Amino acid sequence: MNIEFNTFKHLSKKYGDEYKQALNRVVDSAWYILGNEVISFEEQFASYCKAKHCIGLNSGLDALILSIRALGIGHGDEIIVPANTYIATVLSITENHAIPVFVEPDEYYCLDASKIELAITKNTKAILSVHLFGQACDMTSICDIAKRYGLFVIEDCAQSHAVYFNGQMTGTFGTAGCFSFYPTKNLGALGDAGAVVTNNDELTDKLRMLRNYGSKVKYYNDIEGVNSRMDEMQAAILSVKLSHLSDLTSERVRIANKYLNSIKNNKIILPKTRDNANHVYHLFVIRTKERDKLQQYLLENGIKTQIHYPIPPHLANCYKYLGYKKGNFPITEQYANESLSLPLYNGMSEEEIDWVIEKINEF
Repeated sequence: MNIEFNTFKHLSKKYGDEYKQALNRVVDSAWYILGNEVISFEEQFASYCKAKHCIGLNSGLDALILSIRALGIGHGDEIIVPANTYIATVLSITENHAIPVFVEPDEYYCLDASKIELAITKNTKAILSVHLFGQACDMTSICDIAKRYGLFVIEDCAQSHAVYFNGQMTGTFGTAGCFSFYPTKNLGALGDAGAVVTNNDELTDKLRMLRNYGSKVKYYNDIEGVNSRMDEMQAAILSVKLSHLSDLTSERVRIANKYLNSIKNNKIILPKTRDNANHVYHLFVIRTKERDKLQQYLLENGIKTQIHYPIPPHLANCYKYLGYKKGNFPITEQYANESLSLPLYNGMSEEEIDWVIEKINEF
């Protein structure tokens, strides 16, 4: 048995004809940047999220960077961010010369809302909530705090496509919901792509300018912008994938439920789902104090796994200048030392799922 951590082969086989039709449509149109495919996907995804606007961009990182910039957050401003997120979230803050203020996660691996107020200062401008691994933060508490202190809420939804909290789609609670469509995401393109969803007209106009050199009309540049435009090929593929997202999500949840119901090993901590939220299992993350030993054991049995994430941002070499040391965020560091992501992908066979369960139970 040889089980990949993730593979796109099954999706390519299942939807290959639709992919080719979409790509041929783009080729035949002879229009490759910011054309009808992008407009169509933006409209579809905004409708899917029940948001007013969607702005297609080059990547999820750019979605975060440009949202922060469009909100006027910059030098010396502080943004509260979970300490256990992927480093891209933090890079979006420092790219704008703002300061990340880390807060520990809760038992669901998301920003612990009960710890946010202690981190707020006169320089705080926003809370950047990250819906990690496929479920939502406690957005009721986060939005209540933001309202009391007059803060923006920016949502990192890179791993939360199709995730709801209290019946509302992630990405629509704050001022900006930032999505990645990197190929491994639950809604993934065939390359890099991202988007921001928002109900704010002014933010939408500014993001549309920022992504296109600061221009509304070609060669007339109103603000300093960048080149961060979703291309027609990715938009066409994303439209295909979005039409199947409900089925793809259901399949991931089915696999995850089999893991949850069948893994029986007192050395293993299984993921939990927050009340009033769903979980789409972008990643199925377990924890064990014998993480490295388990990972090697599974590899010897033909099962590939990954660690999300081995080095927390506050301990990354690139952020030494922030002055954090080991032990500053013990919960985050514990998660980094104990977490292991199991194989979970669309098209995974029952035999493969059963083999993973069997080997973990034997560990």
